[in-house]
Amino acid sequence: MTVTVLAILETDFRPEFSLGKIMNERLKKAATALQEESLKFLASVGKRDDDLVVYISYNPKYKIRWRVVNDVPKSVEEQVATVCGDLGYIPWKTNVVNVFKGNE
Repeated sequence: MTVTVLAILETDFRPEFSLGKIMNERLKKAATALQEESLKFLASVGKRDDDLVVYISYNPKYKIRWRVVNDVPKSVEEQVATVCGDLGYIPWKTNVVNVFKGNE
């Protein structure tokens, strides 16, 4: 399984420029660490051409939030939830169901 974690820098709030720059760098580092260290074990799960895509961003209270944005088995999503929860990240809740999963 290919694991990809993307830092979503555009948020629904705008921090001050200098703070935003620091926050964006921190978020990029968190995305890299999540992909290359914390979720690395998922590379051996499923078929070689399966994908897992996780978005991370900040919520308005500056906590890192996460969301699996593609269709994966429930067990994989639960493993991501456990890892992200252990890191102190919160689930990315939206007002719209499946906002990233194929809405047209």
